[in-house]
Amino acid sequence: MLELRNITFRVRDEGEEKGIIHNLSLNVPDGKLVVITGPNGGGKSTLARLIAGIEKPDMGQIIWKGQDITEWTVTDRAKAGIAFAFQQPVKFKGLQVIDLLRLASGKNLSMMEACEYLARVGLCARDYIDREVNASLSGGELKRIEIATVLARKADLTIFDEPEAGIDLWSFQNLIEVFREMRESVKDRSILIISHQERILNIADELIVLKDGRVSAQGSKESIMPTLIGTASAIPECRKAAEIEGGETV
Repeated sequence: MLELRNITFRVRDEGEEKGIIHNLSLNVPDGKLVVITGPNGGGKSTLARLIAGIEKPDMGQIIWKGQDITEWTVTDRAKAGIAFAFQQPVKFKGLQVIDLLRLASGKNLSMMEACEYLARVGLCARDYIDREVNASLSGGELKRIEIATVLARKADLTIFDEPEAGIDLWSFQNLIEVFREMRESVKDRSILIISHQERILNIADELIVLKDGRVSAQGSKESIMPTLIGTASAIPECRKAAEIEGGETV
């Protein structure tokens, strides 16, 4: 289980200190799909980066499987079973998709094994397996390849920061199925998603509402969803369509 205890995080903005996360405590149980949602600027993506180790809290503790990992590096956390999928996938000039999948899995995947991961995210393997992971790929393609690497990683906790950002309608629908499959296939692994999308909220086991750097609500989907849908003051973006390629919306 992941536990955050009294986490505080500040940044300096134009010479002044600004609080982003304020004395925040929460738990992410094992084997659950948990979605963190809330208004823009509430600290959701910052919280994801703190858990992944990209940022370090000013105060508080991050406990993973009973161990304090607050001072651990991103690499140490990855080795301990925590994976992070960026809102905007990273490009790797000179690295092919097959190489990226092998790095993610930690083993020399066969071509067939690598192709299976691409197929699970709706990509034709023969068109992508030898492609370079660079700017020639669209945002949707990069997002799906990144999710394929997450599947290959088989982490105990996978964090997705707004996975719907920048992808097309078909990819989004396929993404929902990937999340469902991840949740159902391995019962002891956890998924933490930062999202505004109602369709992602609807597949959650548990919802956490973050507002002004604090947890304003946490509980089952059934108990939290009625307080969000149709309540503009709670989550103004909850029903807002994400912008995707080609001017379409999800």
